[in-house]
Amino acid sequence: MFNTVEAGTIVGGPVNNDTVNMAQVQTSRKGFCSVRHGLALILHLCNLSISTQQMNMSIALPVMVNNTALPSSPNASTERPPVDSQDNWNETLNESKAVAAVYDWSPEIQGVILSSLNYGSFLAPIPSSYMAEVFGTRYLSGTCMFITSVLALFTPLAADTGVTVLIVLRVIQGIVQVVLLTSQYSIWARWAPPQERSQLITIAVAGSVLGCFIIFLVGGYLCQTIGWPCVFYIFGGIGCVCSFLWFAVIYDDPVSHPFISTKEKEYIVCSLAQEGSPPGWSLPTKAMIKSLPLWSILIFYFSDYWHFFVLTSFLPTFITSVLQANIRDSGILSALPFASACICVVPGGLLADFLLSRKILRLNTIRKLFTAIGVLFPAVLFTSVYWVRSSFSTTIAFLTISSAIKSFAQSGALVNFVDIAPRYSALLRALSQIFSYLAGAISPTVNGFLMSQDPELGWRNVFLLSAAVGILGLIFYLIFGQAEVQDWAKCRHAPASERTE
Repeated sequence: MFNTVEAGTIVGGPVNNDTVNMAQVQTSRKGFCSVRHGLALILHLCNLSISTQQMNMSIALPVMVNNTALPSSPNASTERPPVDSQDNWNETLNESKAVAAVYDWSPEIQGVILSSLNYGSFLAPIPSSYMAEVFGTRYLSGTCMFITSVLALFTPLAADTGVTVLIVLRVIQGIVQVVLLTSQYSIWARWAPPQERSQLITIAVAGSVLGCFIIFLVGGYLCQTIGWPCVFYIFGGIGCVCSFLWFAVIYDDPVSHPFISTKEKEYIVCSLAQEGSPPGWSLPTKAMIKSLPLWSILIFYFSDYWHFFVLTSFLPTFITSVLQANIRDSGILSALPFASACICVVPGGLLADFLLSRKILRLNTIRKLFTAIGVLFPAVLFTSVYWVRSSFSTTIAFLTISSAIKSFAQSGALVNFVDIAPRYSALLRALSQIFSYLAGAISPTVNGFLMSQDPELGWRNVFLLSAAVGILGLIFYLIFGQAEVQDWAKCRHAPASERTE
């Protein structure tokens, strides 16, 4: 927790701009060797581990059940990838059955197993933001990291015990993961100087994208060669290692960190002095409900994650059924968009901070510009995929490039909640997650219905709807979005009518 006595002398009182500037000059030479960048790297690894744990069941489930049927589509690619298709997948299933158990789960049970990770997601985000203030982000997030990793290790045993035990385990695991993903954002309210906020958060967030790439890339191969349980053992073990690194490196604030230099500590604390102290239990509820800048961020989260769940839920199926790739290669091809996004997300954050530090553009302009780039160009490319599907290479190129450009939104609206209310960053992250999970609940259902109603034009409708939702979210954000700290988020005593204790 924040040391209020020491921090109060640095944060609470007036800060001399010369002191801040001097500290900034002195610490700017440290670059990526600073403690705050080390924290971003640890968060990157933890998010990578969580991402692999969230998606490992999607990779393992096809070889865990007695179902070898592949979907087909009349809209098949005429340009085939250099692979064997059905025979290779049947061979994969036969090899995996020899080294791991196979279960007789119906498609309905499989759907429940996959979705069970999100059953408690709507309940956890808001309480987790308060838990971070009570217990401290270091202990809360580190403990959650360890618990979810241990649960991943026990997943094969739970599957052998019974499907009910497996579902209960995944519900608990999903709740723990939400607490971790929400509470970690309160770290940046105390560690990220405003001019470095984009790069630090994008470094951390890039771990989630890299995790998607890794699990798509190697998950199928591991299931084939070693057996599906190894996916849970390997990535659960990596998560345990990350939890140990968390406790060794992560501290709630610079004041309490034992290894940080005095210059870097003074720079961080002085840079954040004007943004106020953590909120405790007071909350300007009415002002937040009336805040259009906040609503613009939440609505954009919904629209952006609509597209994300289209990719994670239907991209492997599209590549397999429409482009006629086999399952093994479908995993590798599905990983390419996430790889391109991972490569571009950190440079996007660095560019945003460069434009801000050199005063080339205002922060509000940067956020909206990067958001517009991350929506408009990918919308054109993603929609075009349906009309270029006859060309295998062009389709994959469009999907990969669109994901790379879409990563610019990570330095736009997706990080904007830290700008408008740094004191409430964990809470706003929790609210944004609720809208993200709402998109996750609606998007696969609606898109699955569209494809079932019209097999010929279903994919076209999915792509067009995804682009339309994204553009509508962008328009609302461009009109109402702001980057300045809101009045209700500033350090002052709110009226009793606008506070909940």
